Amino acid sequence: MERRTLIKTFAASLLASAVLAGPAMAEGTIKIGASAPKTGPLAGGAAVTYWPAVQLWVNDVNERGGIDVGGEKMKVELIEYDDRTSNEEAIKNIQRMATVDKVDFIIPPYGTGINLATAPLIAKYGYPHIAVTAVADGIEGFAERWPNSFWTLGTSEAMATSLVDVLTKMREAGQINEKVAVVNVADAFGIELANTGKPKLKEAGFDIVYETSYPLQQQDFAPIISGAKDAGPDTFIAFSYPGDTFALTKQATITDLPVKAYYVGVATAFPAFAQANGAAANGVMGVGGVNAASEAYQDFAKREVEVTGVAPDYWASPVQYASLEVLEQAITKAGSLDKAAVIEALGSETFETIMGEWKFEDNIIKKFWTVGQWQDGVFHGIASTGVGGEFEPIVKSGWN
Repeated sequence: MERRTLIKTFAASLLASAVLAGPAMAEGTIKIGASAPKTGPLAGGAAVTYWPAVQLWVNDVNERGGIDVGGEKMKVELIEYDDRTSNEEAIKNIQRMATVDKVDFIIPPYGTGINLATAPLIAKYGYPHIAVTAVADGIEGFAERWPNSFWTLGTSEAMATSLVDVLTKMREAGQINEKVAVVNVADAFGIELANTGKPKLKEAGFDIVYETSYPLQQQDFAPIISGAKDAGPDTFIAFSYPGDTFALTKQATITDLPVKAYYVGVATAFPAFAQANGAAANGVMGVGGVNAASEAYQDFAKREVEVTGVAPDYWASPVQYASLEVLEQAITKAGSLDKAAVIEALGSETFETIMGEWKFEDNIIKKFWTVGQWQDGVFHGIASTGVGGEFEPIVKSGWN
């Protein structure tokens, strides 16, 4: 079956059920549900990347009178739930939103694992699922399995490949040598990136002089940084989670790790990373990025601080907001709150967002940021899959 035919068939079945179910709520208001961590291990990340972008979008929509639905302006009512960083709790929340609250649309949850855990239920109830905070390989298969799902942030393979490309260019420019240290958290994100990244480094002619993995609950990173330092690499790579990202960098600063390229994973793009590390952050590379010099991003960042009091990150925050711009435009293009019609619009239309023009190809955004770097207090995107506006990488020069 052709991909577009599959989407249309899925949408048609949802349309039939929507007609039988009738309207979900009072006329004049669009009820939108959101379930994401407010407590638990991922609460800190959601408090930066997810909730402020959602709150800003609701504020923006309602300030301009609402979403245009078939010529009628309808304001948004947001219903929020804490999933406690639990797949089980997220599933309960989505079940409640669909059957008790009877929301018109659902903003998908925060985190790769929770998005995948809730995807079957979101599909069961016929809601469009625009996944933002999910980075995984095999998303083509996810889009085929759940034709209501749309994927925006990229794949771990693309992240690892782009990093190797950046390092290769730096080596060819004489900025670094071939010696690399690679460490990773022994959890899905870190394992997947390491399993992709290490072979690609070797294929590109890099010599991995030190490698290790560490458990998710690791607290003491002194042995890892000391082991890497003893091996004498020019490049240090950590496929890390937020706590590790901060702890590894703190230890690298204390040890004065003498590398010319330093990369860590999730949370490198958070403003708090620069605040915690000061001058030591300069030259640090990490996953993600954005065209921080663009007027669209700068306006978004300014407004988010004004409205929510929280500064966005330089990667997924603007993508989260952009996904909601896309949902709004899809509703307007569909001319109704019918979920099947909105899914059809998502799969076929082109959208204008703060991240530029978006058009889903087989339910996937193919142009996304992969590597960023702190340069003079800003986390600039230095590599992407064709987004444009990339900065040139700089050599890491000391920690003070």
